[in-house]
Amino acid sequence: MATNENLPPNVIRQLAKELKNLDESPPEGIKVMVNDDDFTTIFADIEGPAGTPYENGVFRMKLLLSRDFPQSPPKGFFLTKIFHPNIATSGEICVNTLKKDWNPSLGLRHVLLVVRCLLIEPFPESALNEQAGKMLLENYEEYARHARLYTGIHALKPKNKSKSGAISESTTALNVDQSNNVLSEKTSLSSAALSTSAATKALGINSQDQNAAPSDPVRGASAGPKKDGPHAAKVPVDKKMDARKKSLKRL
Repeated sequence: MATNENLPPNVIRQLAKELKNLDESPPEGIKVMVNDDDFTTIFADIEGPAGTPYENGVFRMKLLLSRDFPQSPPKGFFLTKIFHPNIATSGEICVNTLKKDWNPSLGLRHVLLVVRCLLIEPFPESALNEQAGKMLLENYEEYARHARLYTGIHALKPKNKSKSGAISESTTALNVDQSNNVLSEKTSLSSAALSTSAATKALGINSQDQNAAPSDPVRGASAGPKKDGPHAAKVPVDKKMDARKKSLKRL
């Protein structure tokens, strides 16, 4: 198995820099899997571009770097089965950037972008998959149907869509919980209102009883101590009369 030891130190440093940049700032629709122990095999997931038969699919590919990279181009392979004129049934990718148009100054980002653009604009004239190339030239609708069929069967599903589904389910669950809480609060408020109404009625009855109490003959009889006021006032008068009588007798 090829390892980083098969590459010159300066190439390893350049690849490490490129891979770090791809990881931190990935191109649109491309995710690179970095293996720090082996830079000679680069794996990447490519999302099918919108408006193509590869839409809603994720295709895994790899780039193989030889010992004399970057003087010689990397070799590209699709690991996910795909129906495409420029991708052989074995997965080998045929694109001029990886062949006669290769330039050592081209980086991995450029290569990956070219491969994704190949899904948007195939070149049936230089087809590795002759059936796909012929079908594309003669009957695009039939070609697109086959490509969509392969995509639906073999391609991976975009992770962001499954995440959105999970969020949607969580939101639904959250809404159900909130609705239950609202219903519980309404029930509690209704119960509290009923209890308050009952208590108010009870208090109203007690108030009426208290207001009627003075007219109750029994309660009226118990109000007798109020009549003790005059008697209490007469006691000092009687004492004064007795004192006057005693004074008169002395006279």
